[in-house]
Amino acid sequence: MTIVETSANPSPAIRPIAAPRYGSWQEAVKDAVRDPVELCRLVNLPPRYASSAAKAARDFPLFAPRGYIARMRPADAGDPLLRQVLPLEDELVQSEGFGPDPVGDSAAIRGPGLLSKYRSRVLMVATGACAVHCRYCFRRHFPYSEGPRSMDEWAGALAEIAADGTLREVILSGGDPLMLADAHLEELVARLAKIAHLRRVRVHTRLPVMIPERVTERLLALLRGTRLAPIVVIHANHARELTGSVVDALARLSDAGIPLLNQSVLLRGVNDDADVLAELCERLVDLRVMPYYLHQLDRVAGAAHFEVPPSQGRRLVAELRRRTSGYAVPRYVREIAGAPHKVLLA
Repeated sequence: MTIVETSANPSPAIRPIAAPRYGSWQEAVKDAVRDPVELCRLVNLPPRYASSAAKAARDFPLFAPRGYIARMRPADAGDPLLRQVLPLEDELVQSEGFGPDPVGDSAAIRGPGLLSKYRSRVLMVATGACAVHCRYCFRRHFPYSEGPRSMDEWAGALAEIAADGTLREVILSGGDPLMLADAHLEELVARLAKIAHLRRVRVHTRLPVMIPERVTERLLALLRGTRLAPIVVIHANHARELTGSVVDALARLSDAGIPLLNQSVLLRGVNDDADVLAELCERLVDLRVMPYYLHQLDRVAGAAHFEVPPSQGRRLVAELRRRTSGYAVPRYVREIAGAPHKVLLA
């Protein structure tokens, strides 16, 4: 591992955060920061933040790749990237209306690892592993341990999909499906491709943003090689997430002919500002990624401090429409448990 990048324009009194280069994406996963005290030291925060973070991480552990940490501003507790991964004692406050299953996943379970909410498509919770633990994650309380782990254990879900001729699309989610080993992912997609009525496979992933090393030639070959039309949906909330090797990873996907969409979550202290959202959306378009959804925060227990009122969200989207091209404005939506589709807010 060699140090090759530093944060831009650091204060001369503060050491910049160095970004590592890895030989493989698996190495980047193994080297991710899991200790809140280490994270606070790396970003040069006072000791009081470390003790608070350690308390909050007991319920939902910290996991943050070092390459992502290197994009943060040192000594800035309000940095919008840091805010997404730093555990806070605010997470321990019980808030009315916030619970463990805010989008009704439990009611949508069709079989082990299989969720069905909307017509013509199903979602496979491919793995509980993820490349980052976002503090606002709507599945932070999801029972991943109950889902399939081996290909043999996926047989029931695959049979269920094969038996339902109304299905056209399978969404691979998690966790993050790109945390699967290549061989496992290849086998899963190959088995889906054998189901004649399926047309598309959609991959929801944060790995190209968090650990861009994951976009390998083998992954590109998988996405290009299946008969199913592939769609990759990434997750970026701030333009500063889209720098350096992330740009190269997205370019490789786009050059391979893979349609790229982005989903963001409207988060207090991260992107609840018209300038920030406009910069993010235009940056995405420049990188050939279409802004798809801006999600109202799912009201998961532990994330109330991130919530932005929908009235403010509507004003922000209206301002986006005034500032940029229509194709650069995401749909502002909320997921409501049991609803037949996402509810459009603006």
